[in-house]
Amino acid sequence: MLTLIVAPNWIGDAVMAQPLLATLRRQQPEQRIHALCPPHIAPVFAAMPEVDSVVESPNVHGKLDLAARWRLGRALRASGYDRAIVLPNSAKSALVPWFAGIPERIGYRGEARSLLLNRVHEDRPGRRGQASGSGRGPGAGSGRGPRASGARGAPERPPMVEHYAALAWAPGQAPEGPAPDPRLAIDPALARAARERLGLPIDAPLYALCPGAEYGPAKRWPARHYAALAGLIRADEPAAAVVVLGGPKDRPVGDEIAALARTPVRNLCGETTLAEAMALLSQAAGVASNDSGLMHVAAAFDRPMVALFGSSDPRHTPPRSRHARVEWLHLDCSPCFERECPFGHLDCLERIEPARAMRSLKDAMEG
Repeated sequence: MLTLIVAPNWIGDAVMAQPLLATLRRQQPEQRIHALCPPHIAPVFAAMPEVDSVVESPNVHGKLDLAARWRLGRALRASGYDRAIVLPNSAKSALVPWFAGIPERIGYRGEARSLLLNRVHEDRPGRRGQASGSGRGPGAGSGRGPRASGARGAPERPPMVEHYAALAWAPGQAPEGPAPDPRLAIDPALARAARERLGLPIDAPLYALCPGAEYGPAKRWPARHYAALAGLIRADEPAAAVVVLGGPKDRPVGDEIAALARTPVRNLCGETTLAEAMALLSQAAGVASNDSGLMHVAAAFDRPMVALFGSSDPRHTPPRSRHARVEWLHLDCSPCFERECPFGHLDCLERIEPARAMRSLKDAMEG
């Protein structure tokens, strides 16, 4: 059995797909699994033990590029895939397996693609578009994950981990047991190599701040709070190295945190590859993060973490790890799932004080 996974386009969604792969491997240990994904997602699938090969897609996210998809599909035809599981809901994401002539094409009904799939799962009620920790789509969660501060009420939307994992079963079939939590694995030597290249002390405890959130400012804990938290970390552990991780777009907020902090903070936003950022997170003594893709990466490495939630809902997008703690005030206006605070005050994040976040991080580390 040779299975092709058509990957999501967002880091957090990619991480939340790993339990599906673990379930597939458990069902058929002898099968081979290939992941078709854009280059910026490839390091995530490369860190999944279940993936035998990563096939990078040249397609540009958001563009149909029908000719390129046809060429890719024809190139994949020679591989002889037995089935494809399409994780994105778009019609264009289902085109490559169709062009490749893969006999079994599995996915949710999605947008106008019933003819492209032949094992169609019906989406569960309650789903609607919103940003997950990945920056797009519905969130993930389970009652088994992190300890959430202020959570109340029942979630209305299905968790993304279970949403993906259900594709391992026949349409309408109840999964046999709960989906496992996402887990990634990476060679520790990669973290050492990243520290050496970046000039970080090899033996110092490493603490990572992840202040980015592609979706918008309503998911971003204030820079001054991160700066204050850096000071609390260094006061508690003077030998610690505190770094800010993120992409090039997060460089300005990283500079702001470093400028406001009354202790040395290294802004690495845009200075690392995703693979290097993942390697550093895999060895972090502690992580503080917004609801973002790097939050899910750190949780999949089971690192001690405090995750700061504002406009999104940790019942849907939690860091699924026993070493994660969630700070979420669940004000009357939260979760709103908006990119920017509709009221302009951002109280859902402003009122999570750094001392509170530090207590949660310490609890995660001691736990």
